[in-house]
Amino acid sequence: DNLSSHTSPRAVKCIEQAGASVLYLPPYSPDLNPIEKIFSKVKSFLRSAAARTQAELYDAIAFALETITPTDCRNVFRSCGYRLRET
Repeated sequence: DNLSSHTSPRAVKCIEQAGASVLYLPPYSPDLNPIEKIFSKVKSFLRSAAARTQAELYDAIAFALETITPTDCRNVFRSCGYRLRET
């Protein structure tokens, strides 16, 4: 996303010092933003969990987040067109 704190000169400098380059997404492009696909998976899980109390909701969120694997993360980045180095 293009949140101002993500595009600040300080953030850009930190990214570049880590050996990465900054690529800006077009506005309103959730199909290119991997976190949106993860949010979609979590929301789908939460709908099926049908939590009725705040405690149940917190537990369901924790469980939903635990179901996201490194493979899921790699796959959503790839589906958004990002090329990843194999480790």
